Amino acid sequence: MGNSLFGIHGMALELRAQRLGVLTSNIANAGTPGYKARDIDFAGALQAMSRGSGVAQAVGAATQYRVPVMSSLDGNTVEMATEQTAFAENAIGYEATLNMIQDRVTTINRALKGE
Repeated sequence: MGNSLFGIHGMALELRAQRLGVLTSNIANAGTPGYKARDIDFAGALQAMSRGSGVAQAVGAATQYRVPVMSSLDGNTVEMATEQTAFAENAIGYEATLNMIQDRVTTINRALKGE
């Protein structure tokens, strides 16, 4: 998991990647009758991982069905504006986390080189 070297950022990156997959699945199934949109409670999953749960276990426990603002006639609960907003927010968080990890690696490399 990379807890010692990257701390919470390694866990956060794994969770953000998992969440991107769930949100992408929601968007891809926007036209599928009966499809139920899901999302991962990021804070809850991160907390579970920090207590020692594995990624799959934390994601499984923190994945919830989304409650739609307006129900559709075919039972599909995907609302594109909600999904696109969540996807964009998560993608920005993923990139920020990746940058933090990259900065950490750069710092370690510089320290090893004696700079």
